Amino acid sequence: MKYSVGYQLREDPEFLQSIVRNKKQIHEVYFSWGDFANGRNSQLRQSNLTPWEAQLKQETELRLLSSQGLKFNLLFNATCYGKDSQSKAFFTKIGEAVQYIQQNIGLTSITTTSPLIAKFIKENFDGIDVRASVNMSIGTIEGMEYIKKYFDSFYLKRELNRDFKAISNLKKWCDQNGKVLYALANSGCLNNCSAHVFHDNLVSHESEIAAMDNGYSFEGVCRQYLSDEKNLSSLLDNTNYIRPEDIHHYEGIFSVMKLATRVSMYPERIIKAYLEDRSYSGSILDLLEPNHTGLLYPKLLENKKIISAIKNNKLIYSNLEEALIKLEYEI
Repeated sequence: MKYSVGYQLREDPEFLQSIVRNKKQIHEVYFSWGDFANGRNSQLRQSNLTPWEAQLKQETELRLLSSQGLKFNLLFNATCYGKDSQSKAFFTKIGEAVQYIQQNIGLTSITTTSPLIAKFIKENFDGIDVRASVNMSIGTIEGMEYIKKYFDSFYLKRELNRDFKAISNLKKWCDQNGKVLYALANSGCLNNCSAHVFHDNLVSHESEIAAMDNGYSFEGVCRQYLSDEKNLSSLLDNTNYIRPEDIHHYEGIFSVMKLATRVSMYPERIIKAYLEDRSYSGSILDLLEPNHTGLLYPKLLENKKIISAIKNNKLIYSNLEEALIKLEYEI
């Protein structure tokens, strides 16, 4: 299995070094660029760097990774671009960014939520794989059929990660139509979240929102839900992550798994668990994005205690009561 790993700016070089160390197992590095809205926070908003310093550091580090033979995936994966969504100026800006990155760093693929951005890339740039974002929640053949003219590949809907029958049907269609299917391995989002689109839209406009005198903050309904201990009983069933120990079940189905590492506090830990050790001892939630470990305190969900099995073509996780360990010493 190879992996798609998300780039993030960090003060220490450890994360960059871990990518280089594991470059043979990394299919590509994905990243956002400049002030384009995307599915996570802007790389330019770093407390210790000005936006210009952050952009320069990002470009320098991406060039370093390029010199190591790594490929790149550019993100235009915001769920909302507001008034820019159809404007000529917006597409001109996208074209200029793609051309610059292609010529100065290298670019093999683009992930987007916008059919219009996908169409623009296909009409103006040759040789770039255009991929449908996981934020589009595509989980049916019809969903892929509708947009196959402008997309070369698709991310699987998170909720189907453990359903091998559903994956097989989608993979068969992709193979027959010259498309490629990808999956996100370590999402921390709860299945079928009714506030997911709302939350993604907030993230898309976070810079504008941060400049407002806001009456409310919103960190996701998952935080409130999981803070209520009675809701923890369904935690394993309400999630869709794939443990490092279970990636082998997907060999031959996916050639590449995406790892969410762009905003994680522990991106090196994620790479070590999935690429190097292929196992993990500790809170499995620490490997996920978002990371809900703190919500369970003073308990943690010990990965090694989770029991996995394939039943009725589905990956089933169990043994929650044993896996929820109360810390011996509270901080």
